[in-house]
Amino acid sequence: MGVTKESFGFLEDKREAFLYTIENQNGFAVKVTDFGVNIVSLLVKNKEGNIKDVALGYDTLEEYFENGIMFGATVGRNVNRISNARFEIDGKEYHVAKNRGKHNIHSDKEHGFHKVLWDSEIIDDHAVKFTYVSPDGEQGFPGTLVTNIIYTVTETNGLIVSYHAVSDKKTLINLTNHNYFNLGGHKSGTIENTKVRIYADEFTPINEDTIPTGEIRKVEHTPMDFREWKKIKNDLYAEDEQLEKGKGYDHNFVIRNKDCGFRKMAEALDEEQGIKMEVYSDLPGLQFYTGNTMKSTKGKGGVIYGKGCGFCMEPHYFPNSINTKEFDAPVFDAGEVYQTVTMYQFVTKED
Repeated sequence: MGVTKESFGFLEDKREAFLYTIENQNGFAVKVTDFGVNIVSLLVKNKEGNIKDVALGYDTLEEYFENGIMFGATVGRNVNRISNARFEIDGKEYHVAKNRGKHNIHSDKEHGFHKVLWDSEIIDDHAVKFTYVSPDGEQGFPGTLVTNIIYTVTETNGLIVSYHAVSDKKTLINLTNHNYFNLGGHKSGTIENTKVRIYADEFTPINEDTIPTGEIRKVEHTPMDFREWKKIKNDLYAEDEQLEKGKGYDHNFVIRNKDCGFRKMAEALDEEQGIKMEVYSDLPGLQFYTGNTMKSTKGKGGVIYGKGCGFCMEPHYFPNSINTKEFDAPVFDAGEVYQTVTMYQFVTKED
């Protein structure tokens, strides 16, 4: 109960990384490292009272040095796609890494926020604060950006992630966490039987490069319709041009009532374990990804994670919004505060 801090190993430059465990009285806990603010474990009781780790991840710091799949990763400065790896702010062109063909995904997968050591501070028995100063031009983005992220565990089995960032130049800011969830436990294999509900009447279709076209389309009569509970597998293999382009679900959903601010975005349920997760945020969109391109990877405890062994639910501003006139782009003036909150609420359901 409370917060514990332990060594997680050393970087090549001999700086030490730490692993924090934030736990409540119920045994619900998150393990997060100051290297990249990567979630390492998420411990939840199932309906029989047994602890399940529902986050995919690694055992060692050295494995997080690689982490091309981005298990548990804090993504910054910009999550998701940037077409042609370029964008403009006030007529000035900026270039970022071409790391997905000619395009960009998740800013810089080699030198992004998930690959740097953050300053860390225990705030109280329920929370840890992480701080990183990204210098002007890092990853190709303008401005020195000071980012604070606070991880808080509630007594009602919620994990709250609070983001706060300020730049000294006008810049693009769009942060999230790329955790892979498996509510059956990280060892349990496919997530196809997981039931999902997403509070969205619309989604943003993608092109062959998985970049939104700018269209906002109704989910009705499509495999993207998660307005009522359904198992991931129900439509996963349907003949559908959007599923073909994403090799499964890898789409941004337009969450209802964005003007209401903090609201429920989505839910997921593993009926066998009785573990339900609810996702809340004040952001406009949610990326739902079903691990379609995951390659066989050795994870915690030697478990082999393969395709479809985890799903991501990432609250964010819409992908490629900086290059899409139909979308609101998260461009912030110098000194303007980027601030957002996401909560993952866990509920154990009896039969």
